[in-house]
Amino acid sequence: MSDPYYFAPPVFAPRKVPVTSTGAHMPAIPAETMQPQALRERFVNQPTWSPEILRESSFTQRQIANASVLLPLVMRDELHVLLTQRTMHMSTHGGQIAFPGGKADDDDANPVATALRETYEEVGIAAGHIEVIGSMPTYLTGTQFVITPVVALVEPGFELNINHHEVAHVFEVPLSFLMNPANHHEHVFEWQGARRKWFSMPYPDASGPNGKEHFIWGARAGMLRNFYRFLHA
Repeated sequence: MSDPYYFAPPVFAPRKVPVTSTGAHMPAIPAETMQPQALRERFVNQPTWSPEILRESSFTQRQIANASVLLPLVMRDELHVLLTQRTMHMSTHGGQIAFPGGKADDDDANPVATALRETYEEVGIAAGHIEVIGSMPTYLTGTQFVITPVVALVEPGFELNINHHEVAHVFEVPLSFLMNPANHHEHVFEWQGARRKWFSMPYPDASGPNGKEHFIWGARAGMLRNFYRFLHA
């Protein structure tokens, strides 16, 4: 049965929405701040800071649902963020770049449990490879998901077991790229009489769907922007 309170998100080509500004005037996060031990300590002794984005303009009046994602920092020579590309047929955010994660189940003990379960179900990384070091403030998407981003260090040596029903592709991006605001693009467009702002972080990569880049945008870019604010504080 269709949801009478659901309104489809705007249909547009995000790559074609003009960039209104970048963060080129802002400092990149220093390499020493992005070391595993430095991140552990920052979550234990958190600075005073404020997230830049806590909620998106809603596209629907349906009931809010709780969800969690894992922000997986793979401990290679430098930290890399593991991301997925969702399959096109997914009912929400189909084809978009995402963190491993999803909607909370009744059996999940807490948001961390949701993130770990979903990560294993989507890409096959077991909890034994994952060290959760903290969580970021919740993020309300335009599709009415209250998402808890769970930040974790991931030990290399895991074997991916991809759920191809949900995940089309898995790739990694250096954390240093994502924490350099020169790579943060701000976009603005009008929809249903409202002015809506969002970020993108296009990552040049020949393995991307267009053979040129992975276009990280929307909620994922918003959560990464908040992570930048957390590390910069």
